[in-house]
Amino acid sequence: MRRFLVPRASIENASVVQPESEQDPPIHVANNSEFNPDEIQSDPALRKQIAEYAPQIQDQVRRAYILKGRTKPELEFRRTDSRAFSKSWYEKCNWIEYSDSEDAAFCFYCFLFKQPGRAEHFGFEVFTKTGFRDWKHAYRALPEHVGGLNSGHNNCVRHYDDFKSQRQSVSTKFARGTVESHRLYKIRLTSSLECVRYLIAQGLSFRGHDESTASLNKGNFLEMIDWLKDSNEEVRDAFDRGGENCKMTSGEIQKDLARCCAEEVTEMIMGELADKKFSVLIDESCNISVKEQMAVMLRYVNEGKVVERFLCLHHIKDTTSESLKLALVKLLDHYKLSISRLQGQGYDGASNMRGEFNGLQRKLLDENPHAFYVHCFAHRLQLVVVAVASSSCSYIHDFFEYISLIVTTTTSSCKKMEVLVEESHNDILERLERGEISIGRGLNQQTSLARPGDTRWGSHHKTLLRLDQMWASVIKVLSTVDANGRNPSHAAGCIEKMECFKFSLVLKFMLKLFGITNELSQLLQRRDTNIVLALELIHDVKVRLATMRDSGWESIFDEVKQFCNSKGIPVPNMDDEIPVRGRSRLEGRTITNLHYYRAEIFYVVIDKICVEMNHRFSDSNQEVIACFSCLDPKNCFSKFDVQKLSRLAEIYSADFSNSDRAILRDQLETFVLHLRNHAAFSTCKDVESLATKMVETEKHLVFPLVYKLIELALLLPVSTASVERAFSAMKIIKSKLHSTINDDWFNHLMICYTEREIFKSLDDEVITRRFQAMKARKGILPRHH
Repeated sequence: MRRFLVPRASIENASVVQPESEQDPPIHVANNSEFNPDEIQSDPALRKQIAEYAPQIQDQVRRAYILKGRTKPELEFRRTDSRAFSKSWYEKCNWIEYSDSEDAAFCFYCFLFKQPGRAEHFGFEVFTKTGFRDWKHAYRALPEHVGGLNSGHNNCVRHYDDFKSQRQSVSTKFARGTVESHRLYKIRLTSSLECVRYLIAQGLSFRGHDESTASLNKGNFLEMIDWLKDSNEEVRDAFDRGGENCKMTSGEIQKDLARCCAEEVTEMIMGELADKKFSVLIDESCNISVKEQMAVMLRYVNEGKVVERFLCLHHIKDTTSESLKLALVKLLDHYKLSISRLQGQGYDGASNMRGEFNGLQRKLLDENPHAFYVHCFAHRLQLVVVAVASSSCSYIHDFFEYISLIVTTTTSSCKKMEVLVEESHNDILERLERGEISIGRGLNQQTSLARPGDTRWGSHHKTLLRLDQMWASVIKVLSTVDANGRNPSHAAGCIEKMECFKFSLVLKFMLKLFGITNELSQLLQRRDTNIVLALELIHDVKVRLATMRDSGWESIFDEVKQFCNSKGIPVPNMDDEIPVRGRSRLEGRTITNLHYYRAEIFYVVIDKICVEMNHRFSDSNQEVIACFSCLDPKNCFSKFDVQKLSRLAEIYSADFSNSDRAILRDQLETFVLHLRNHAAFSTCKDVESLATKMVETEKHLVFPLVYKLIELALLLPVSTASVERAFSAMKIIKSKLHSTINDDWFNHLMICYTEREIFKSLDDEVITRRFQAMKARKGILPRHH
């Protein structure tokens, strides 16, 4: 026995590497006989032992861990007595895993196939339960754990190889399969997969209300299978000759295929991400089943380009910051992503997300001080628009109340909607005949009025734009409603409000103002927008607003006069005096029309929006953002500042060593001098195009520290528009007629549908291999597959 032990003198803590005793303590076996995928842990130290599961699900647990693979985090390993785990061991020992929580190494094969109650080799217990930490003697302990040909470790490896090969299973040996049966099984499986892939890509439901053979509509999946059988004789023969327990059309098979597709998509995303830094974009929304869903997206840089990928949709029962943090940490652990690699957080402005002391962003910052939080820029801009529409001045507030009343009066019934659409169509034909508008693809589409919403980005601008385009049609509908109404209505009052100079002035003015903000909103919602570009766009908008305040009144007033003349609306004399708004005529306080429209509406609204812009876009991370703005390549790097960029290396101290910080200043000076004289970089317009060009010309290898700064700048999120798009997909997949799918299946469908580009590029053979490895199947694929 002595040869199995390491001498006590050479090991400080002998309990770390002692073999397990001849009599193991009794193992508690779980009573739950159903497999729960949530129990599959990435961290080896947190896993339940295989023997603790119910015997009937132990194989399912093993397959889940085999599909998940070894846990191989790449991070700054903790040092104990100046020694630490070595990253090179992942390659030298194809069995080793690392636990970040316990700073210990484990054996993947022994964990899966260790036989409890048997002490066959050195370290058998250490590498499966307690974890190995004696890094000083690892050069000797790791080979001794592997041992000889018949060691416990190598027996586990042989069990692993046999387990992965379904042809070696007992059920397969007893089954009398032939080459022909394997071929037919492949046809059935491939046909079912083709139907699943089509339904997922189109966001369609799978199941039917009545799936019996006599049903006229058995659901999309079974109906597609029948269509394939009718159009392909080989497919029909394969299904007709298949056993009743191997048709490959059951609901469980459909879910397994969807799961395999989702896991392959996620694996490609994880492969693209590799060991890069990343940011998270998170938002919550309620689905049709009244369940709160948390959507998580990853933002990272791949070959100089910003990439945003959908990670998962997770059902949460509580939306407190602590619950959200626990859910996020659990998800990151599931996908083997360490919080130490997190470089940015992008959320909306909810208190549970952005709370300065107890919000989600603060809780993550406490664990990783470099995970800077950025409040979604598009959401901030919408808050600016809402503030202007509701509280800039009293008449602007009244104006949008009138707008809501007009929309309600003209669209509150099907009959009114039909009249509005018909009048709009006739108006378009008349304007085409007069040559006021032109024809073309996508022009003059049928539209209707939409109510502005505080949470719908750009909805205020869209409503005003449609009212302006459908002015004549709206007036005619209101007149019809007033003439044909049996009871008094608001129609006549709406016409009176619309056909006054004040309403027309505010309409044109707000169209101009919201046109500027809507253009910015559209640019902020692009996936490739980075923080430096976003700040430039916001600065440009502020400049445009200042210019409008200084010299924009005359042009808007002329436009309004022209509009009023064309609509028959009287234009008041600007020198006439009127009572002060909100005051009685008896007080005798008057002002001129010009002062009222220009000073109390035009100037007040622009000042309000400028104040709101400055308030909403003042970041707590102003120093970081200001430093990143120095990377802007415009005008031959006119903003380049070596001092500020060197400061970034101090802020991101975990990403730059002392030696890196020592040479960064010199590298920055060489970098800017070199690129200013390089013609290829003169076309760079923003930081992302600069990063892409550096990768194309391999300058990222010449200036690695500068490129790391550029990557960090691109990682900071700008908006959560990608998450909002995921919620739009959620409403397509889970609708009123498709509302009973469980959370796991819903998540798998969301992953494939949202990342359709990756999903459509998957090879059927890769998916079927994963499907076969997931669990023991009734059929076997041909050997060449």
